[in-house]
Amino acid sequence: MDCISEKGPALLTSIVIPTFNEEKLLPQILAQFPPELLAAKNVELIVSDGGSTDRTLDIAREHGAKVVPHTEARRQTIAEGRNRGAEVAVGDLLVFINADIRISDPERFLREARRLAAEPGVAGLTTVVHVFPEEERRSDRLFHLWHNSYVRFLNLIGEGMGRGECQILTADMLRRVGGYNAAMVAGEDYDLFRRVRKHGRIRMLPGVTVYESPRRFRKYGYLHILWGWSRNALAVIFRNKSSSEEWEAVR
Repeated sequence: MDCISEKGPALLTSIVIPTFNEEKLLPQILAQFPPELLAAKNVELIVSDGGSTDRTLDIAREHGAKVVPHTEARRQTIAEGRNRGAEVAVGDLLVFINADIRISDPERFLREARRLAAEPGVAGLTTVVHVFPEEERRSDRLFHLWHNSYVRFLNLIGEGMGRGECQILTADMLRRVGGYNAAMVAGEDYDLFRRVRKHGRIRMLPGVTVYESPRRFRKYGYLHILWGWSRNALAVIFRNKSSSEEWEAVR
């Protein structure tokens, strides 16, 4: 990766979190990056909000995050939220994570991200993802074991894939590929890393797990979600757009 920033000091990491009415789970991930860790690792927190009507923005500010509000009446896509967060970021390394996650070891997460980002030939980073341990069922474990292996396989054959829960790349690389496709309601994470993969390898952070809320899996079930993911992936490949017209917020 090229770690030269045009907007800020070298070796600064910007964590961008797109949000929409995330008052329940946002405090968990923000609490994993206390001021002392942010200072020690030279990290900034950015919450790019899509128009929340709950306490999401207040919570973000209470944790010292830079807030990017969306004030238009139209619904913002998560891709647009990520792009807007990146626009105000001053870091040379961009970490895009979701608001409904936790990280197994935040300090190692940041350390490994910077180390691998500097390796020659690496264009993007992602992580293994599982469900919150306290909520995990056997079906969750089996599905995510398969899906993590599937992500590794796609990257191995050169297709390019990054878990939407966590995608890491340099600011220079994001500019080079034109950012996330803001028009995509879903599949924007897959679309981005397909383009990023043309510039180098996609690596998974070693020894780090991202845990996500199973709320969407609980509401729809894995077969329904897998079908939706597949439709969006095919639409990205063959039509350069997502098949979904709107992404429902499950809270």
